[in-house]
Amino acid sequence: MEDNHEYDDGIIKETGCLEEDDIIDSAALVQPQRCERCRYDFHIVYSLSYRVPVLYFRAYWSDGQPLALQELEKNIPESTRQELTVHKWTFITQEEHPYLNQPWFTLHPCGTSEWMKLLFTRDTSTLALGGVAVHRYMVSWFSFIATVFGLKLPFGMFGSSDSHTLASS
Repeated sequence: MEDNHEYDDGIIKETGCLEEDDIIDSAALVQPQRCERCRYDFHIVYSLSYRVPVLYFRAYWSDGQPLALQELEKNIPESTRQELTVHKWTFITQEEHPYLNQPWFTLHPCGTSEWMKLLFTRDTSTLALGGVAVHRYMVSWFSFIATVFGLKLPFGMFGSSDSHTLASS
């Protein structure tokens, strides 16, 4: 039986796996993953056309290189990846930031108005006030949006209120 191992300072090295003319297919090799952290910038911008807040965000590596959409999808929670295929409001698109005129990702707002109405439909206090308090609306909206990125809101945010209301339409 042939011994295909080499012993060097107590370390065993396999030597007989490849013949001299064997071809190594780099496409079959596992490519190393980037181990560095990425940073996210989040902006909330009110959309006049959709009449809802919209989350704009960008993600980039520590060297400043932006994440491609495929890299971004790998960095979000598994539950979000599953949601991306099910619910239209969670589609991540790339658009020009309305104030910075740079490409940013966004969670497309096309269904936001409908699910926010559903959230507040059964709340009779909302109807009595003639609308939803702005703070309550924003906290509710952001608590839903934050789950896309695995963010958690401080519990204290839910207790605050303000006197401004958004008229229900």
